Amino acid sequence: MKIITDERCTGYHSAGHPERPQRVARTIEKLRSQTGLKLDWAAPLADVPEETILRAHTKEHFTRVKAALEDFDGDTPRHADIIEHARRSIGGALQALASARKGEMAFSLMRPPGHHAVRDRAMGFCYLNSIAIAALEALATGTKRVAVFDFDVHHGNGTEAILLGNASASFYSIHQFPCYPGTGETHVGKNCFNYPVAPKTPRQDYRKVLQRALDDMAKSKPEVIGVSAGFDAYARDPLAQETLEAEDFHWLGESMRKLGIPVFSLLEGGYSSDLPDLVLAYLNGLAGK
Repeated sequence: MKIITDERCTGYHSAGHPERPQRVARTIEKLRSQTGLKLDWAAPLADVPEETILRAHTKEHFTRVKAALEDFDGDTPRHADIIEHARRSIGGALQALASARKGEMAFSLMRPPGHHAVRDRAMGFCYLNSIAIAALEALATGTKRVAVFDFDVHHGNGTEAILLGNASASFYSIHQFPCYPGTGETHVGKNCFNYPVAPKTPRQDYRKVLQRALDDMAKSKPEVIGVSAGFDAYARDPLAQETLEAEDFHWLGESMRKLGIPVFSLLEGGYSSDLPDLVLAYLNGLAGK
């Protein structure tokens, strides 16, 4: 199992903001101290080309993120060096993609997250959409079909908007509805599939929805799967009202492994103090432990 991280991603914060450095710092500490799972550590791909980013975003938006002159919205504050953090997060996604193509399980443990960033706007703690950029990179470099599976409790609206209408890509999002950002109630177009679940859905019912989405994704026969791994459907996460436990994230990892398709995962949400345990449970499932 390859873990891709760069501790510089803990170098920015806003007081009181839930997307805080400790999410990654404490998870790194947990993974380094555990002994049950053999981990290989790697750095993100350096120097992500601008043209790779511009497959997913407009030039104007990229310029705004580089300048970071003001807050992007009430949830997504400016940081003077946010472009470097966002580029490293994309580099983690691209490194994870490269590992998956070599037959390795890979998890990019980076921040900021990305799945809410649309083509021309930052939002929802997200500045540039790492998973969409990685999916488009896969297609541009030889992959015929790619899927993105998003189990963050919030709808991956940015990924959907970027991939919508791309016949070589499919998107599957399982999320609480109603909830931020208010989208994802129904399927969109011919390649974006949404599986909304009501707040406080019982765990076993939530798993059935996840399984249905996994089965639908398998039918699309992707050559590689990118996972937006958000851990905020956890029962004690402060930003949503769902019911999953650590063993459900283990089951999700195990289910991904059983598909027998190259898979790479990126950290998206997850804001409880138990995030390190949830990530480890998912990784153990991916590894068949």
